[in-house]
Amino acid sequence: MRIELRSDTFTRPTTEMLHAMMHAEVGDDVFGEDPSVNLLEQKVAALFGKEAALYCPTGTMSNQVAIKVHTQPGDEVICEQQAHVYIYEGGGIAFHSGSQVKTVPGKQGRITAEQVVGAINPDDIHRARTSLVCLENTSNRGGGACYNWEDIVAIRQVCQMNGLRLHLDGARLFNALVATGQTASQYGEVFDSISICLNKGLGCPIGSVLTGSAEFIKKARRVRKVFGGGMRQAGYMAAAGIYALDHHINRLADDHAHAKSIATALAKKDFTGEIMPVETNILIFEVKGRFTAQTLADTLRHYDIHCMAISPTQIRMVTHLDVSAAMIEKLLSVIDGL
Repeated sequence: MRIELRSDTFTRPTTEMLHAMMHAEVGDDVFGEDPSVNLLEQKVAALFGKEAALYCPTGTMSNQVAIKVHTQPGDEVICEQQAHVYIYEGGGIAFHSGSQVKTVPGKQGRITAEQVVGAINPDDIHRARTSLVCLENTSNRGGGACYNWEDIVAIRQVCQMNGLRLHLDGARLFNALVATGQTASQYGEVFDSISICLNKGLGCPIGSVLTGSAEFIKKARRVRKVFGGGMRQAGYMAAAGIYALDHHINRLADDHAHAKSIATALAKKDFTGEIMPVETNILIFEVKGRFTAQTLADTLRHYDIHCMAISPTQIRMVTHLDVSAAMIEKLLSVIDGL
């Protein structure tokens, strides 16, 4: 029994999702004629109360398309210092948009309105023009932490007062919605653009969707083409996204419960140091004493349990659709015996 905890990107389509994919109605999406892609885009836009949406192959592309549309070369983007758009997207902000980044040290990947105010450059020809703020919810490097809604609203107010756009990297936004009870429509009202991933907790093989105003998505569609993201009969993949939105959101609560049970077991062990608060499906914990992060990961691999050492002293585990209750029971038993 292989237990894959390195990432929720390892999920594979369920039998029902495969059936939906194989029976999808398709066309040429570059011509705007793929019915399944069009339906997915309409579904996401309606969910967030936005005018339009754009299907992209990856979350990195949907984030980078959004940043490109929101900025001009020479601008500056504000984000948390461990934000995915900054550390895990290959320098894309500089490469694609010609913009620089000002990072802010947040708490578990979350920043505050006061920090945003302090990071905005003055109107000075010697300084880059601050034009965009990017938030990430949930925060990957923050251990799946969720923003408080009041903090997001406060940041939005700062952006409005200073003429800044606000983009959300919502790769795991549905995890946040399930954990907090917030709604997609709330997010649609506050953010100028939102990127959601289908290929993480929702279990699709590929795909992300970017949503915003009709004018924004029209520009984004052109940028997606320039980035090489124009796909043809993409409806086979879009059908997986439609199925996931209809069937795989509420079950994310199971993943959150599994992550918390692992944290409870680890807290009893002498090799476990600080455990980041577990709010969703990501568990990051410190390893000390008789193990290093890598030797503990190697030890677990002997039991066919696969997790990731993300630093010399930290391990990350991510629960998801393909981690069953039986797998969690095995993992807890192994931890108990270490």
